[in-house]
Amino acid sequence: QVQLVESGGGLVQAGGSLRLSCAASGRTFSTYGMGWFRRAPSKEREFVAGITRNDGRTYYADSVKGRFTISRDNAKNTVYLQMNSVNAEDTAVYYCAGDPFSRGATMSSTYFVWGQGTQVTVSS
Repeated sequence: QVQLVESGGGLVQAGGSLRLSCAASGRTFSTYGMGWFRRAPSKEREFVAGITRNDGRTYYADSVKGRFTISRDNAKNTVYLQMNSVNAEDTAVYYCAGDPFSRGATMSSTYFVWGQGTQVTVSS
């Protein structure tokens, strides 16, 4: 079973950039589809970005498309979320998650493994 640990969160000014990392333990990381989700204060958890395991196909929520980029490095067992042009609405706890079936889905229920989350706060 893969275990996930996020890092890279913090305080960033509006319009700035931040890169989140998610390090996975276990030898099966490359077989997992990976996703990033976030939960803003008083809001439901929402899908942000995902990447499949084989062809590395990426997909995004409309709210971050063109600003965020998800990528993975299977040799390092790490998935990244590059966040550019951030705004106040991006303030949230960000979670990475793994889907052992790599279904390319956006629903959180399809992801079996979760990290503990990392806080991102955007200041105006």
